[in-house]
Amino acid sequence: MLSGLFKKRKLEIFAPVNGEIIPLDQVPDPVFSQKMMGEGVAVIPTDGTFHSPVEGTVVLISDSKHAIGLRTSDGTEILIHIGLETVTLQGKGFKVLVETGDNVSLAQPLIEVDLDYIREHATSIVTPIIITNSSEKTIQCTHTKDGIAGETLVMTVSNK
Repeated sequence: MLSGLFKKRKLEIFAPVNGEIIPLDQVPDPVFSQKMMGEGVAVIPTDGTFHSPVEGTVVLISDSKHAIGLRTSDGTEILIHIGLETVTLQGKGFKVLVETGDNVSLAQPLIEVDLDYIREHATSIVTPIIITNSSEKTIQCTHTKDGIAGETLVMTVSNK
């Protein structure tokens, strides 16, 4: 009767942008493909609006606007790193729509990106979605290929 109260709760993480979902080991950057920053998936975006993949709080916006960090109520820390080597763009091509400390809802727009500019000036538009505290979590990545922002489940996370 009470056993249902003690089941591990699973956090669902949805695609932050429309595009093709790929395994992290296919990201052409060893920091991500070798999971040095944590477990996750990546998206090859087909449009430039990045949305919150969860309900949570914005805990980081990089100075160069290419990465945003979120924390959920269960303590899961999610990093959305838009493109590869995009830090060198110094914020050009990125428009941040939220501020550090903001509470965000699932599918809320976070950043608008000029994908053509990123394609032309960065190494890649591939966008890793990383659980930065994955050593404390059990993570299951889905094998979905096509992602729709705020709708397609890409990972489930629970505490170990």
